[in-house]
Amino acid sequence: MSVEGKTAVVSGAAMGIGKAVTEILLENGAKVVLLDINEAAGQSLLESLNKKHGAGKTLFVKCDVESEEQIKAAFKKTVETFGGIDIVCNNAGIVNESRWDKTISINLMSVIRATYIALEHMSKQSGGRGGAIINTASMAGLGPFTCCPAYTASKFGVVGFTRAMAGASKALGYGVRLNAVCPGFVQTDLMDQIPEQLGPYTVLGESVEQMKEKLGVLSTSDVAEAFLELLKDETKDGQALFVTPKKRSYVQFPSLDSKE
Repeated sequence: MSVEGKTAVVSGAAMGIGKAVTEILLENGAKVVLLDINEAAGQSLLESLNKKHGAGKTLFVKCDVESEEQIKAAFKKTVETFGGIDIVCNNAGIVNESRWDKTISINLMSVIRATYIALEHMSKQSGGRGGAIINTASMAGLGPFTCCPAYTASKFGVVGFTRAMAGASKALGYGVRLNAVCPGFVQTDLMDQIPEQLGPYTVLGESVEQMKEKLGVLSTSDVAEAFLELLKDETKDGQALFVTPKKRSYVQFPSLDSKE
């Protein structure tokens, strides 16, 4: 799909991957609504983007993705401001093995919650224009991180939900493609905080450093470029794109289709 003239909503937009995704969308002609719980960072980024791209192309809404009410209000404001929604990036996430319930809530439940609310506006079955939803997963959603069991579970869940929802959308005629981007290590505050957030698995933290040395570290713009690839290529639906500094590859999952 062409990004030019489209309206996008990005959660966790104030920093890290969300910020890079926001910037690449604006560079490609989209209007972007930034959702983040960090109001100071969100407003600061909004001012910077307005200076760079001009006023009227961005909007910041303070939003806790754990709140259904706040997500509904944010999407409603997006439609009221820009006339509809074409693109959603469910990107907000944390690592906190001491608060596994919080990790599951933000990383997985908020993705499901926001997707269902987004589809109320985007689905062609409910009068929407169709579009694309891209969920930020992780390589931890493709293979287990022994030092982060809850984080691993949340990201496996994001990949599974994305694939299943893509199939449901196609079968029911929603006109919305869903894909997941699964980056390796990315240079963000989240990555820097991993050693402090392992809780009872801190002793296993050395494995993270070993994997980081082996795989290398992505920039946030690397992930944003992968996001854009999934967005523009309309043949991609229900895909998980694994991204490392050396390559991008689409994951081949076993088929459960009895016809194959």
